[in-house]
Amino acid sequence: MCGRFTQRLSSAEFAELFGATDLAGTPGEAYNVAPTQQVLAVRDREEGRTLERLRWGFVPSWSTGPDPRGRMINARAETVATSPAFRASFRSKRCLVPVDGFYEWRRDEGRSRPFYIASADGSPLASSSVMALRRRTAPP
Repeated sequence: MCGRFTQRLSSAEFAELFGATDLAGTPGEAYNVAPTQQVLAVRDREEGRTLERLRWGFVPSWSTGPDPRGRMINARAETVATSPAFRASFRSKRCLVPVDGFYEWRRDEGRSRPFYIASADGSPLASSSVMALRRRTAPP
């Protein structure tokens, strides 16, 4: 997982794309989102799907609060279900963080250079899988 990403669409556009109620009310145009910053996230709630602003980072159940350095920002797919830090949240507390693209870094000639990774058409990276899910689960 990356350490920086973009959320260029407004919260209204992301909410429409994911069939969510926009509770964030943000204009978008976030080009260098970093850990500990506020991000747009889709959550399923009893009253329906919502798009909200959440702090990027993970707070384990035993922690007294968020790590100000933002060290826990992701988990490995191979161990997320069994890791003591993540397993309970993995079972019951999930969200989707829609992104337009993300940065990966490559060390080249002694310098680190960012490479931006995005879909060819510029659409959010999770949109096609969510649209397929919506088609399968839509009422007749």
